[in-house]
Amino acid sequence: MPLRDHFHPPISKRSSWEGFHGGWPMRIVEELLPSFPAGFVAEPRVHLGNYYEIDVSAFEHGPDHAQFLTTAESGVAVSPETSPAPTLTIDAEFPEQYAYEILIFDVACERRLVAAIEIVSLANKDRPESRQLFVAKCFNLLQQDVCLSMVDLVTTRHFNLYAELLALLGHADPALDPAPAIYAVTCRKRSESRRTKLDNWFRPLAIGRSLPTLPVWLSATQTVSLDLEASYEETCRVLRIP
Repeated sequence: MPLRDHFHPPISKRSSWEGFHGGWPMRIVEELLPSFPAGFVAEPRVHLGNYYEIDVSAFEHGPDHAQFLTTAESGVAVSPETSPAPTLTIDAEFPEQYAYEILIFDVACERRLVAAIEIVSLANKDRPESRQLFVAKCFNLLQQDVCLSMVDLVTTRHFNLYAELLALLGHADPALDPAPAIYAVTCRKRSESRRTKLDNWFRPLAIGRSLPTLPVWLSATQTVSLDLEASYEETCRVLRIP
């Protein structure tokens, strides 16, 4: 079945891109798990800006906070901590981090992260700061020897984050001339003759065409196939996206 444009009518009037992107990671996990060797697990993760920050705050102000209040209210003297005045205070804006991703862990190695599949969101591409933050995240994953896959279906922002990632490394992909707005790619860092290599499997996407299958590396010798078409179609079926 063909790739739909989730950011323009008629699809955008029938279903939200947030709903589709929120459901797709779990379908990808369901497709991947049967092909995993023993000892590997995958988990979907969705972080939506301030919503994630609220969850963290609620956790941090849990039992310990309640115990502190009980102690303070019991009549025991509590001395507030004092700190020196800051040497500088500025107005600062921190871009919200939106993440739709699948993380793959090696359980035998204490749940070491071995691969990440990042589904690009509209918020990842809307401002230079957001794009820089996303590219920095991808760079750090590769630096830690995590196999990285990026899937970008966002048709309303014509920035190619894979191209920006390569530019950060001082390189360019000849296939990105011109750079397509939507694409899928897997990147794997490895060593060869004491040199660091980055292997890339890039696939341009197009509305009306099927999605590709990409390799995902679990170790230096173990790979699984990421069948984007199967998980994509199943997500559309469940959400009744024509």
